[in-house]
Amino acid sequence: MDKKPFTTSLRNKKLLEAVRDFPCAMCGRQDGTVCAAHSNQQRDGKGTGIKAHDYRIASLCYACHDMIDNHKELDKQERVDAWESAHRKTIGWKYRDWETDRKSVV
Repeated sequence: MDKKPFTTSLRNKKLLEAVRDFPCAMCGRQDGTVCAAHSNQQRDGKGTGIKAHDYRIASLCYACHDMIDNHKELDKQERVDAWESAHRKTIGWKYRDWETDRKSVV
């Protein structure tokens, strides 16, 4: 049996909202502009007019998000590397929060 390709983007509103409480994973700012910045990589579900899956996010302030998405101070690989590093920090912080919540219930 052939599997159909996965074409639906995975969405999680609670995850996106939780990231707003984190500092920017690139510069450390907590200035009210931090949001969930989605990956720009096709491998993560990104397409024309389609955001990547919600599990491929990084907590970025407006300035860092804009730098990765729109500016050319960094070449493409540097932008990918910066986003990947920020993504790993973000997921680490979220996992830490999840572990804390889980232990308080047990």
